[in-house]
Amino acid sequence: MRHGFANKKLNRTSEHRKALLKNMLNSLIKYEQITTTLPKAKFLKPQADKIITLGKKETLQTTKLLMKKLQNIQSTNKVKKTLSKRYVKRNGGYTRIVKAGFRYGDNAPMAVIEFVDRDKEAKRVDKKKKDTTKEKKEEKKSASA
Repeated sequence: MRHGFANKKLNRTSEHRKALLKNMLNSLIKYEQITTTLPKAKFLKPQADKIITLGKKETLQTTKLLMKKLQNIQSTNKVKKTLSKRYVKRNGGYTRIVKAGFRYGDNAPMAVIEFVDRDKEAKRVDKKKKDTTKEKKEEKKSASA
């Protein structure tokens, strides 16, 4: 019988599982949508909801707890300033899991986990904009010639 087993082990050691959870939480907060395997998404969903609920409380203690769990000041600030304000009227259910077929290599079930009412522009946080340095160099060359 399976009494008393709280969560999945995901074939990892406890330290690897904690690091995986922290990294996935930070990515989810940063991009507001990530693609992963279905078991990992199911493992991440309750933790992400707890982080948002924690961010809705405006105390020093909750800020310290967020820093302890996320270990990233940018993620903590985004939870406290942006996400907690967005979900003020919502009492849970901040994330959704959408099944996304199967991975090509090993046929693992894939899923997209995202925030409800997410910001579409957050997905492009790290994408570089048009490289203007080449244009500036060309302008300098043409101006000097």
